[in-house]
Order: sequence, then C-alpha cells, then structure tokens
Amino acid sequence: MHSIQQTLQQYFGYNSFRHNQEEIIENVLAKKDSIVLMPTGGGKSLCYQVPALMLEGVTIVVSPLIALMKDQVDALKLNGVSAAFLNSSQSSSEQASIIQQLKNNRLKLLYVAPERLLGQNNLLNYLKEIDVTLFAIDEA
Repeated sequence: MHSIQQTLQQYFGYNSFRHNQEEIIENVLAKKDSIVLMPTGGGKSLCYQVPALMLEGVTIVVSPLIALMKDQVDALKLNGVSAAFLNSSQSSSEQASIIQQLKNNRLKLLYVAPERLLGQNNLLNYLKEIDVTLFAIDEA
C-alpha cells in the first residue's frame, strides 16, 4: 500500500499537506469518525479522497451541490481515479450505467445527492451488496 505522502503526490501532484490534513487523514485511515471544518478551498476533500484511494472498496460522498460533484469527479478522473456521481441531472440510462460500475467494483468514489440515498431507486439497497469503505458528508 502507498503511504499517505505517496498517494498525495501520485494522484494530486502535491508534495505536502495543508494545515491538519495529514492528521485528519490518519484519523480516517484508523477508522475514526471525523468532523472536518475548513473554509471553502481549504482542502477538506483531500481528507476523504486520499483515504478512499488507500483503502479497499468504495467511498460514498454525499453532497447537495451538483456542480461541485461534477467538478470533483472531473478532476479525479483527470488524475486517473475511477469516480462518478449520481444526481437528478443524469438520464436513467446514465444512472443505470453508474450503478453497474458500482456493483462491478469499478469505482473508488461515488458522489451522490442526499435524496438519492433514500428517495426513488433507493441507493441504500445497492450499497448493501458492495464493499463501502467510507461515507463522507460534504457541504453539510
């Protein structure tokens, strides 16, 4: 397994962490619940993205901001990370394709809108069948 520093460098191109990020990541890797409060642009996404890449299974990121989901997923894909999002902006065929990727263990991070967890086509039913490593609630 890569170290925290190696994962940061390989996927994000940074040589060092910002204030408290490394300690937060170590906490997450130790499977301790964490509440992270940082200003916009402070680097809180790395606090769940780095552990997601270091651990087996998929990380589910709950975010109410559709534009942020798309930006995060696009950036992760550019860095070679298998990531996707599920929200109301997608067709049912796009959503079905992403669910299939999830079932086939082809995703490391899946961003979902809160209503996708419990609403119509309840995502929680699918999550019972896969290895979910982490849940991150972003922009709560």
